[in-house]
Amino acid sequence: MSKYLYLSVTPEALIASMLPPADFGAYMATGTKKSNKGQMIFFEVDYEQVKELVDNDYIENRCVRHTDGTPKHSVYLSVYRVLETIPLKALKNLYLTTDNGIVLELTPSKYTDSSEEKNSLHLYQELCPVSPQVVSEFYPAAFLKSLTDGSRQFKLPKLFFVEMKLGELATNPATGSAEHLPYTHVTHLRDCLLSLKGYAKRMKTVVRSYNGSLLYRSVASGFYVGSAEEMIYYRYPSMAELEEMNYDFLATL
Repeated sequence: MSKYLYLSVTPEALIASMLPPADFGAYMATGTKKSNKGQMIFFEVDYEQVKELVDNDYIENRCVRHTDGTPKHSVYLSVYRVLETIPLKALKNLYLTTDNGIVLELTPSKYTDSSEEKNSLHLYQELCPVSPQVVSEFYPAAFLKSLTDGSRQFKLPKLFFVEMKLGELATNPATGSAEHLPYTHVTHLRDCLLSLKGYAKRMKTVVRSYNGSLLYRSVASGFYVGSAEEMIYYRYPSMAELEEMNYDFLATL
């Protein structure tokens, strides 16, 4: 049986497994006894690109079938600064798992900032290695660059984040409708967005720490991972596309 490498980002870890992505995601989200449930977001990692960075003997010795013949579900290789260590070229497809084990696969998409709406505000949920929720005037590529290029007092080596829906608040934070936004902190969100208007500040923290559960139905453009010089974009499907791609995932939203 093949062995797989996965980079989990919620929480951050590098994991070897004998399970293919859909089975791995279902197992990690629900466990073998279906007693512990929780979302999981992870990348498949190209082993050939990282074999010099991992303990191959450890994988060979530990990632083996159980005595009853069942595959080994997970062998943790690292839980510290994993995203920073793994080269971007080693990241393959991205997988989103619901808390009941339904897995959606996203493939890398072409990104161009020329399609970004001008004078529009953005809401980002950072996921790894830090996890505040932030509003910003920066479109995604510029947001990533600003946090990883060393131009600020702090610098992140890499960042994985998702853009969330703002609806009318993106262009009219003061009086725009928030009727279809499922956030519990809309008033605070409006205040944060308004604080960007007319000031030098280009971003503001809305929530200091991620609670571990992402509202998949509120994902806007998609997921982004990279550094100052390179970025991979995973476009999030529309509801109509989701219905065709993975109706079971859509039904959980």
